[in-house]
Amino acid sequence: MSKIRKLYYFDKKKTLEMVSFLNNDAGSAYINGIMFNPLTLLHHLLPLRFKYLPESYVLQNKKDIKGLITVAPNRGRQKKVEIKKLFFEENSYEEAAELVQYAVSRYKAMGAASVLVKVDDYLPELISMFITKCGFSQISYERLWRITKFPEGTYDKKEYRHFRNSDAQTVAGIYNDSLLPHFRPLLSIEAKEFKESLFRGLSYIEEFKYTIIDKKTRNIMGCIVIQTTDNENYILDIIQNSWASLDINEILCYAINKIKRRNKKFGLFVRTKKYTNLGENYDKTFMEKGFECIQNQNLLTNSSARVLKVEEKTGKFTAIGDFCPNNPMLT
Repeated sequence: MSKIRKLYYFDKKKTLEMVSFLNNDAGSAYINGIMFNPLTLLHHLLPLRFKYLPESYVLQNKKDIKGLITVAPNRGRQKKVEIKKLFFEENSYEEAAELVQYAVSRYKAMGAASVLVKVDDYLPELISMFITKCGFSQISYERLWRITKFPEGTYDKKEYRHFRNSDAQTVAGIYNDSLLPHFRPLLSIEAKEFKESLFRGLSYIEEFKYTIIDKKTRNIMGCIVIQTTDNENYILDIIQNSWASLDINEILCYAINKIKRRNKKFGLFVRTKKYTNLGENYDKTFMEKGFECIQNQNLLTNSSARVLKVEEKTGKFTAIGDFCPNNPMLT
């Protein structure tokens, strides 16, 4: 008989075997990141409004671990959670649904307003499972573009600086304004969620933020967010005013310069979001530049918030979560 319980230290060997198909040291980094946090045991006891770290649960059948799910809360007052990782044995959708239903029920009971998940479009059976068995709705999608050739050029240093916590309110406003109106009730972000966390060093994801400013007026025009889990592959998010005219090449050159200070050889990817005003424009621009679209992720939610329906194209384990290429592109 199977049961779902918290992930413990003694599960390391079995969970590492489950995620061994991930490239390089990504599997080990992920497991270490969620398992060896000194605050994990106390964190499970906190009310949802005080949670700030990802929490993981395993599906155990006798002595075997059949699945693993990791759920991360946001840091806003309106608590939302996102399913960051889901591992399960190939075609074992009943067990996967059991894990998801457990996570949804647990966090909804604690007061979560919504549960989000991103699923690659090459996993139609998994998307169907979320919709038919777990009560999720498909609302939009995100794309990941590989920068196949780094752009050449310069940038004006006066238009960029390190993100400050005092920028959070403005950047949150810019992000929320960039959302298409019918997605704002569900996907809007509070200023608190942009501020640097005191516990950022405990996360398995490293994040760096830079503010884009108008050098004449000194007004904030946008924000660059760079994330990595392995210090080899970096994902870039661009937040900007829909009315602002920004040079994408300059932004990429600035981001590349910052990453090169950490690692001379790396792969760079840019994320675009269909649910923002500029999502389609970015897709078109990156396509014209010859960038390679290597991932389409469907955005699904289990929420009572109303969103207008948008038509979307629909080894041994199946997994969802952050993109992790089998062969990272080092440039």
